[in-house]
Amino acid sequence: MRAADPASVAASGYGRRVNRLADATSPYLHQHADNPVDWWPWCEEAFAEARRRDVPVIISVGYAACHWCHVMAHESFENEAVAEVMNAGFVSVKVDREERPDVDAVYMTATQAMTGQGGWPMTVFATPDGTPFFCGTYFPRENFLRLLESVTKAWQEQREAVLQQGAAVVEAIGGAQAVGAAGSPLTAELLDSAAAQLRREYDSGNGGFGGAPKFPPHMNLLFQLRHHQRTGAAQDLEIVRHTCEAMARGGIYDQLAGGFARYSVDAHWTVPHFEKMLYDNALLLRVYTQLWRRTADPLAARVAAETAAFIIDDLGTPEGGFASALDADTEGVEGLTYAWTPAQLIEALGESDGTYAADLFGVTQAGTFEHGTSVLRLARDVDDADEEVTARWARVRARLREVRDTRPQPARDDKVVAAWNGLAITALVEQSRLTGDPVTAAAATRAGELLAGLHLVDGRLRRVSRDGVAGAPAGVLEDYGCVAEAFCALHQLTGEGRWLELAGGLLDTALEHFAAEGGGFYDTADDAERLVTRPADPTDNATPSGLSAVVTALVTYSALTAQPRYREAAERALATIAPILGRHARFSGWSAAAGEALLSGPYEIAVVTEEPAADPLLLAAYKAAPPGAVIVAGAPDRPGVPLLADRTMIDGASTAYVCRGFVCDRPVTTVEELVAQLS
Repeated sequence: MRAADPASVAASGYGRRVNRLADATSPYLHQHADNPVDWWPWCEEAFAEARRRDVPVIISVGYAACHWCHVMAHESFENEAVAEVMNAGFVSVKVDREERPDVDAVYMTATQAMTGQGGWPMTVFATPDGTPFFCGTYFPRENFLRLLESVTKAWQEQREAVLQQGAAVVEAIGGAQAVGAAGSPLTAELLDSAAAQLRREYDSGNGGFGGAPKFPPHMNLLFQLRHHQRTGAAQDLEIVRHTCEAMARGGIYDQLAGGFARYSVDAHWTVPHFEKMLYDNALLLRVYTQLWRRTADPLAARVAAETAAFIIDDLGTPEGGFASALDADTEGVEGLTYAWTPAQLIEALGESDGTYAADLFGVTQAGTFEHGTSVLRLARDVDDADEEVTARWARVRARLREVRDTRPQPARDDKVVAAWNGLAITALVEQSRLTGDPVTAAAATRAGELLAGLHLVDGRLRRVSRDGVAGAPAGVLEDYGCVAEAFCALHQLTGEGRWLELAGGLLDTALEHFAAEGGGFYDTADDAERLVTRPADPTDNATPSGLSAVVTALVTYSALTAQPRYREAAERALATIAPILGRHARFSGWSAAAGEALLSGPYEIAVVTEEPAADPLLLAAYKAAPPGAVIVAGAPDRPGVPLLADRTMIDGASTAYVCRGFVCDRPVTTVEELVAQLS
């Protein structure tokens, strides 16, 4: 069937567009609500309509901050001629990958199987039952039009071949998404081997791993910090230190307002892809906080504080959660908000400070970005400089921020994603415990209240919310793991038993509805919507896998409650990923970090005190704790805090109890004794 002419389209009824995206939770779907394309959200009704009309389905997957998603939207989805063809010959479904990671995972696996690569926007042609038969990513308009015509012709004239191809794709992705079989336990030797792999793949010149585009390797860095603390391997610490410094001084880090962009388009962190994601900044906050804890590096301390402030100030929502992202584009132009020329610096700062800023931030006449502009980098060290230098730097930064704030600003994807908010809460808790910052602690607690009060519905998590309204998509495994870990962190921060109770409920749900035979996990619940395959990806990518997120929470919860069955579940799950960790360490960093916590104990530290906020024993525990340790503080036998049960103060003094694997050392009352036990 060729594309219908406008008259036949109108006669058929397919030209009468209905706006089905206006009430969606997703800002990404809202971006397409006024397209001439007759979009459907992901729903059974869309596939029923495709069956009724006997047409294929176009599944278009992207997210609000995605640059190339915007490009394809402007070129194709806002174009009347393209929309006419799509409306006449297809049912078109728009999916926010952040809201429906399960749908994204299934069709991304299909796209990678068919093309050898993946990315967003993702463009999938499927049968009315959802079986993919042709996949791709971004298509320029003319290519996309030709593709639409080819698919239409194949659907009408070669239906059997199309269905056979779809069946082959489903078979391939079913194998790729299979749950791993039980393997050998995760051992110290395997973790040592993984660390050695990372050392071999390390970019000693620029920091990080691999070439362009280069992504912040946050999960691997946390693993290496923990591995260094267990083994004393100096090279692991140096990899973390060098990579963190290179990123913090590069264009990938916002030198004026804090916060990291999603990745660098080059190998040396100079020019970012400008979108800023909550999950990257949450994970990097943990890395810089832990690096500062281990080394007292002032750069790490500053970047951790600025990243925490970025999460709270720039991504905070009125309801208390954290928004998903800032867009890569401003008014359709990448870098419009962030790039500078020497003349613009002089205009903002005057001749003297403008010249100084150009030298300090690497802004050149030729430019490091596009059209003679430069992305600000920190070309020289200022964190160890004298007071006069740091004062001038701070003054210049503040003025440039003021000027930049008058420019057009990138849009914000303000939906709240449960898993990413869980990552942010845990990171903010870690940073606040070391600094004692009440603002950071309060922000973490408020976000936890939002997840508990809005996203937790009848004991089950909802994946997203927006403007205080929970969305329909069910939570996936990573949501349960990341939120459970966050609730464990809030239990340790506040000493309130309800957070621990909430964490336990989430983990019990994960074990009941997501666990697979052999110890692994599926990414969707056994009672969730059925897709063409049930996704189960144990590898870490931009965020921790669902498996590694749940394992991390299981390890922490077991240590806080002294319930071995949760630890045993974590060990069984890690055994399924041990073969992957042995071959692909870069894609198993979060699981490896959880493995380090298990090897170290993890330590269970209880500080019995009447004044936990100012107790030097507690601060010493925060600074010296081994990898993955849990730390609680409060009065003896505080209700809801198992680690304080039957713990008393010796001679009325604050007393620390250190246990490892439920076996305890003698209680101590001095910082020196506590540090000695933790060493």
